[in-house]
Amino acid sequence: MNAQIRPMKLEDYDAVIALWQRAGLSFEPHARDSRSAISQQIESSGHLMLVAEADGQIVGTVFGSHDGRKGWINRLAVDPRYRRQGLAHQLIQRVEDALAREGLIIVAALVEAPNEPSLELFRKLDYEERRDIIYFRKLLQDRS
Repeated sequence: MNAQIRPMKLEDYDAVIALWQRAGLSFEPHARDSRSAISQQIESSGHLMLVAEADGQIVGTVFGSHDGRKGWINRLAVDPRYRRQGLAHQLIQRVEDALAREGLIIVAALVEAPNEPSLELFRKLDYEERRDIIYFRKLLQDRS
């Protein structure tokens, strides 16, 4: 497959959201995935937010992040027409490489349980599956 992987630009926002919809990825357009939130992420760590282009359109995304000690793979999506061609693996590899250049030695990913293709992908890429961790979440957006 001939796809060019590059850092995301804010001008890609609408195309990225459309890709997430085609790929069935859940997203929060009025919170963490809003245009303003994505803009802030691009400003702070845009080199870890990648898109893949093929045939003049965005067909893949991955957002990397880290807290200084552990890296994260987030927002991985590939257009259904471009799956099973190694694109997700390429996107993950590029983020892993960028995180390694920043000195991180642990990379993790959270995958929703019903997303079997992503679960299989991370298993194939030698990510260790952990079932002994409980994920907690709290939204702070309504704080005054």
